[in-house]
Formats: sequence, C-alpha cells, structure tokens
Amino acid sequence: MVKTALVTGASSGMGREIALRLAADGYTVYGAARRVERMRDLAESGVRVIGMDVTIDDQVVAAVDRIIAETGRIDVLVNNAGFGLYGAVEDTTMEDVRYQFDVNFFGVARLTQLVLPHMRAQKSGRIVNISSVGGEIYTPLGAYYHATKHALEAWSDALRFEVAQFGIEVVIVRPGLIDTEWSAIMAAPILERSGDGAYARLAHVVVSRSGGELGGSSPSVIADAVSKAASARRPRTRYSVGRLAKPLIAARRVLTDRGFDRLLAVAGR
Repeated sequence: MVKTALVTGASSGMGREIALRLAADGYTVYGAARRVERMRDLAESGVRVIGMDVTIDDQVVAAVDRIIAETGRIDVLVNNAGFGLYGAVEDTTMEDVRYQFDVNFFGVARLTQLVLPHMRAQKSGRIVNISSVGGEIYTPLGAYYHATKHALEAWSDALRFEVAQFGIEVVIVRPGLIDTEWSAIMAAPILERSGDGAYARLAHVVVSRSGGELGGSSPSVIADAVSKAASARRPRTRYSVGRLAKPLIAARRVLTDRGFDRLLAVAGR
C-alpha cells in the first residue's frame, strides 16, 4: 500500500525539501501552497500540486476532498505553511496580528480538523507540525511570531494525547537557523513598522543581525527530520534540528528569564 502525504507551504524552502524527500521515500505526495507557479519543479518530480491558502476555508476543504477522492487516505500531514511577523508590539496593527495567527495557528488547526476523521477511520496517521526554536525561546521584536509558535506547541501536546487512542501520532519539528528566504522577507516589514520612532534602534539592530551572517543549515535537515518522524515506529514528540537549535533551547531552560534577556542583549550588540 502506497501511503499519502500532504505538505503545506511547499512552494519553497523547507516545505519544498520536505515534499521532495517524502516523494523519494515512496509516498504519494501532495504539495500545497498559494504560489502554484513556483511548484512546477515539484510537479515534474511527481509531487501532486494543489493551490491552497491555509486561511481560506473553501480551499482547505477542497484540498482534503481531492486527496481523499484520489487516494482514499491521508497518512502524513505536514503543517509547514507559516511566516514570521516581526515588529514592536506597539507598532504592529491588530489586522497583521490576526493574519499571523490565521496562517501560523488557525490554518494548522482547521486543516488538522479536516484530516483527523480520515486518520481515525484508518486507525493510523502522523501529524507533523513545523514549529521553531521560537516555540520555546523569544527574540527581540518577535512577540507575535513567538506567540503563534508557543500556541502551536501547547496545542500539539494536547492533540497528541487526544488522538493517541486512535493510533495517530503528533510530532513537533523545531528548526533552528535554516538557509531560506525567511530573513530577507522579514527585514523590510520590521523597518516599515518600527524603523522610525521609539523602537528604531532595536529594529535596525534586529535587521542587521538577520542577514544570515551566522549561517544556517540546509533545509534538507528539516526534511530528514520529517522523514524520520513519518516513518519511525515510535517517533519522538519533538525534533530540534538545524544550526543553534539545541544550544538555544538549552540556554532558555538553564538561564533565568533575566539571564536570557541579558544573553539577547549581548547578542544584539
């Protein structure tokens, strides 16, 4: 029996690598994203492409219906779609905040709701939620982004307990520093929101530190982690992978709140 996987945010970066890796592992893979034109290479590699915005319910419902109609099952759901909203709390509009939660949290929750009945019926399934080291730590001007990732982790823990009785596993993957377009996309909005005014100095420091000078791991390390999570007989509940993932999480656990604040201050100089 060929298993079926659905990967969101598959048009670039980690999502693209995850889709290709699962296809290489032998899954029938559906890659979903808003930017269908950027997934031509995935289609050429055998990935079935779906145009889907996780914040538009009709599109999410249609995607799940199509997969069930074509394959009859969904064995692996990889909730990868997401973005980072950065800017001072005071400077960020509530409209932007709601959209951040719509993509990073509510979109994940809605798609999972739609997939779960099919996993329950087949008495098996893996739900892999791509979180971040930001699901445990915090960074300057990232309050709303971190809020979504902290929420995703708490939600995933509760979900894991709820669905274990049906043979369904829930796994969190926490990327560290990864070489993607994420930093470049994040920089301009930070300066638009907070580049002038009370938080200008901090905004410019954050942008100067987001240019990739620290270097990041290849997105393939995330694909490797998802592959393991999807195939392991008993997967770990969390995989922290990529540059600085484990050291940052360890620092957050060892240091006091004030101590971690001081670490961030030193890193921002």
